[in-house]
Amino acid sequence: MKVTEFDFVLPPESIAQEPVTPRDRSRLLVLNRGSGLVKHDSFINVGSYFEPGDTLVINNTRVIPARLFARKEGSPASIEVVLLRDTGGGRWEALVRPGRKAKPGTVLWFGDNELHAVVRDTAEDGIRILNFDFEGDFPALLDRLGRVPLPPYIAREPVANDRERYQTVYGINPGSVAAPTAGLHFTAELLDRLRGHGVTVVPVLLHVGLGTFRPVRAEVVEDHRMHAEFYEVSPEAAAAINEARERGKRVIAVGTTSARTLETVAGADGLVKPGRGWSDIFIYPGYRFRAVDALITNFHLPRSTLLMLVSAFAGRERVLAAYDEAVREGYRFYSYGDAMLII
Repeated sequence: MKVTEFDFVLPPESIAQEPVTPRDRSRLLVLNRGSGLVKHDSFINVGSYFEPGDTLVINNTRVIPARLFARKEGSPASIEVVLLRDTGGGRWEALVRPGRKAKPGTVLWFGDNELHAVVRDTAEDGIRILNFDFEGDFPALLDRLGRVPLPPYIAREPVANDRERYQTVYGINPGSVAAPTAGLHFTAELLDRLRGHGVTVVPVLLHVGLGTFRPVRAEVVEDHRMHAEFYEVSPEAAAAINEARERGKRVIAVGTTSARTLETVAGADGLVKPGRGWSDIFIYPGYRFRAVDALITNFHLPRSTLLMLVSAFAGRERVLAAYDEAVREGYRFYSYGDAMLII
């Protein structure tokens, strides 16, 4: 399967630069994956497509201020560091730009010399292994020195509001370097209304990292390899999801990260097992979903693994046709954009 089969034309003005306020007033494109029919709605009405007893699975990860700026020891030049994954003992995998200035042994200083790191090694995909040396609470230092890691297609610097708006209202477990963007449309009030309607809301965890947002550079889909991301499904979450399935109710994944987590822990019978670990599952057309019956998602980049997952769920031609209609109808794309419900 060629990666070019997942290409589409997107005008630059379709890329959302600011979030909608309130969150739940974004637009909603509803795609029936059986018939291919499309309906246009508002996200605030998403509950009208759910039934009592359905289970909504959310990813309760929280984005950390992972974008830092450093000075190379002995040089005033600025170096950008995007933290990717905490590997323990003060060591982090990170993207460093420009990479040529971050050879092993390089010392990087952050802030007013409050924090420094030594580049220990270079890993696959140009990732650097940094060893941080600091006094006090590292998350507190990161909160003070770091910035929101907005994706590069948002062509502006982060502002104060992004610290809250580039988080889901239910994100409580810090560890992601990008938001699980399908969840950005939910408000606490909307979630309460869904619960009042009889919908069960169940949290799982997947820390969004390089596996989710890394570009596909291979020409053939099957040649792409996913970077592993940490996940956790509690026994309580697994029991609630399995109960819904046993009662013949739907499991609705909020976002591709929730979907990948469920498919990571699902057996051939669709039942999920509790557990924690590292997932590098890559879902593309031909994959048979075991645990997900419906999917809430945003509109994704051309040639991305996210678009491939959505195409596996609803069919490539139907998804790309829906994307074309979304462009014609003026939907907003990507992280701060509008939403899609596939049922």
